Amino acid sequence: MKAQPFQFIDLPRRMPRELDVAVRVVGWQEIYGHYEAPQAAEQSARCLDCGNPYCEWKCPVHNYIPNWLTLVREGRLFEAAELAHETNPLPEICGRVCPQDRLCEGACTLNTGFESVTIGSIEKYIVDEAFKQGWRPDLSNVRATGKRVAVIGAGPAGLACADRLVRAGIEAHVFDRHPQIGGLLTFGIPPFKLEKSVMLTRRGVLEAMGVRFHLGIDIGRDIAFETLLRDFDAVFVGTGAYTAVDGRLPGQELPGVTPALPFLIANAHRILAPEAIPDPMLDLAGKRIIVLGGGDTAMDCVRTSIRLGAAEVSCVYRRGEANMPGSRREVKNARDEGVRFLFDRPPLAIEGGARVRGVRVGIGGGEEVLAADVVIIAFGFRPSPASWLAEHGIALREQGHVRIDGGLPYQTSNPRVFAGGDNVRGADLVVTAVHDGRDAGVAIAKMLLA
Repeated sequence: MKAQPFQFIDLPRRMPRELDVAVRVVGWQEIYGHYEAPQAAEQSARCLDCGNPYCEWKCPVHNYIPNWLTLVREGRLFEAAELAHETNPLPEICGRVCPQDRLCEGACTLNTGFESVTIGSIEKYIVDEAFKQGWRPDLSNVRATGKRVAVIGAGPAGLACADRLVRAGIEAHVFDRHPQIGGLLTFGIPPFKLEKSVMLTRRGVLEAMGVRFHLGIDIGRDIAFETLLRDFDAVFVGTGAYTAVDGRLPGQELPGVTPALPFLIANAHRILAPEAIPDPMLDLAGKRIIVLGGGDTAMDCVRTSIRLGAAEVSCVYRRGEANMPGSRREVKNARDEGVRFLFDRPPLAIEGGARVRGVRVGIGGGEEVLAADVVIIAFGFRPSPASWLAEHGIALREQGHVRIDGGLPYQTSNPRVFAGGDNVRGADLVVTAVHDGRDAGVAIAKMLLA
């Protein structure tokens, strides 16, 4: 497509086709469809190609967004895929789960008056379509160095690190306690945002690049950490953040109260293995559900509850809607699907006897009790540092976050051990974990190949 100045005036922002609410709430598929090539080119052509691209700077991995939008507009799909991977080892995943409204699209110059370019949907299109047409990362010029690195954790940080290591000719061996790769990409984020086939495709791509996965392996139980230090030249720790923040609410131990992450993981296992006996906590049919929290995890929980047949789902948040930390798009999706939002209601206690009956919240200058059969707590997550970290001289911060104040980026107090992602930052975005893993892989390669 030929570039036309001010195309954004004549061509409005159009997202890919969205599943009707009545259809999507009875299934688990992604709710957004895919662009065809003409649609992707048209939407890419809306880009102003700003001299100082705010979208690029707002992106945590600093994607070359205007550049690959131009390539899509010109029909140069494989070049766009190559460029997308230069900055982001997992672009098709970030295109699906990033809160673009708070990042690249929120910073788009057109967002004031004309609506932003559909950057996330185009990013997803680039990689999905390139993979479909047979494109794969070209490592033909990479030469093996004989160096080997163990990566602990197959979540976004670990996968990004492994990608950069193999591109540098370093063997990357990824260990994870789960039976599939992805970490919370697979076992936390629901498939209506990220279908699990996407992770299977990415696994095949990484394995073809030379990444070796060792799944169902719990470091410290199945393999000692000192074995990794003995057998590998360096180690990257990307173990995420799985410990729920404790709101210390009276009554939170009542039957019918559950933290968000076990709830989401149980549902992921049910979808991945439908023949298994479902976890009783997923029996929400006809029940009144209250989710406490206002982030993206809370949105995952309310939208999952709708699909599990709950009669009524409410999201209760202690502050106003403008202060919610999650994606505005996800809030809209939840609202469209029938979720009720109650703002400025700080939870005070969970009420009940033999099991939960409701949540007592503050409202104005008083209190009220909101009836509930199930309460899901989504107050955030902290790292769960393994005992072998301290045993091997790896310093932690007060809340259990791994310290990375070595001489190189992401290097811990043990010079052969690097770390990144949520176990360093605390619970954060997928794209920030990708950023950390990417740059840690580069730092490890610098150390080993110096």
